[in-house]
Amino acid sequence: MTAPIRVGLVHTVPALAARFDADIAADRPDWQLLHIVDAPLLATAIAEGVTSDVSARTKAHIEHLAEQGAAAILVTCSSIGEAVDAAALAVEVPVVRVDVAMAAEAVALATRAGAATEGAGTIVVLATLEATLGPTGRLLERFASESEQRPTVRSHVVRGAVEARTAGDTATHDALIASAISRAAAEGADVIVLAQASMATAAETAGADVPVLSSPRSAQRALIDAAEGAAS
Repeated sequence: MTAPIRVGLVHTVPALAARFDADIAADRPDWQLLHIVDAPLLATAIAEGVTSDVSARTKAHIEHLAEQGAAAILVTCSSIGEAVDAAALAVEVPVVRVDVAMAAEAVALATRAGAATEGAGTIVVLATLEATLGPTGRLLERFASESEQRPTVRSHVVRGAVEARTAGDTATHDALIASAISRAAAEGADVIVLAQASMATAAETAGADVPVLSSPRSAQRALIDAAEGAAS
């Protein structure tokens, strides 16, 4: 009998462990999931940026999961994305950065939208944390630079949302994000990117008439593809 595939996930937002656990179990119920939750890692990244300490701790988590037999590893925090890129070089299993698939899709959609109007297309990135805008924005710019019609990338912080979430007021958190989504769509965005996985539920109530992308589903698909490819 073939042993079940084992995958690893690193989270800095504790609630995401349960979300990804349930979502992956719905697609691959026989898989074994190994979770590491390190909320202080995000706190350090917010306060100080992606320091050498953040990079070292990210690398240690990824190496530990690889040593535990993970066929592939997903890091669900966008704010430490560039530390993930560096840490991935230290292991022989695939490491998935949560926002990569989303960024590639955003650029493709914006490029098509721009071509239809003989323009460049516009991507608006929304985040609740300033710390996330840099890594996600640079990732989008990297993909955009490879496009013939380079889309414009604009970024905004949704003020007050992180405070509401910290206070346990998810309704206000989601309402503020939904309002920002509606405003970005009205101001001409061709694609809206939600930079943090924790923002995903807000998209469901926004009702925007342009694509609104969040990372959990695309990152999950990338993790499944990577793990199955590594196990085959």
